[in-house]
Amino acid sequence: MSISLDKAFGVQAAALKLRAQRHEVLAENLANADTPHYKARDFDFRTALQQAQGQGAGGALAMARTHAGHLPAQGAQSGGVAEAQFRVPFNPSLDGNTVESQVEQARFAENTVHYQAGLTFLGSRINGLISAIRGE
Repeated sequence: MSISLDKAFGVQAAALKLRAQRHEVLAENLANADTPHYKARDFDFRTALQQAQGQGAGGALAMARTHAGHLPAQGAQSGGVAEAQFRVPFNPSLDGNTVESQVEQARFAENTVHYQAGLTFLGSRINGLISAIRGE
């Protein structure tokens, strides 16, 4: 009897990958807080996770081919890569920068807590699998 790690870990592995990607996007926003005309970006985690699991609008992401010679889109949104969108600021700055440090720090902290919870859950799942393999 074989064990499928994708089934054993469930959605948690894809969620961790998306949380790490969101961490990068939020860190970029914080790093560019003083850059003129920089636009803050983020993505909707729930939608990205549904797309990574193939449950988005209509299942897997389908792209229209406008010409028969165009190559089909294979693996669009592959690996749980989410599409970042620009964020509308509460108080836009005069230099055109839409990064609000307090908002970014709060979302970064929230994402960190969710990432840590995901790691804890995944760690307990791995420990459970190890116990099952050992027959404990």
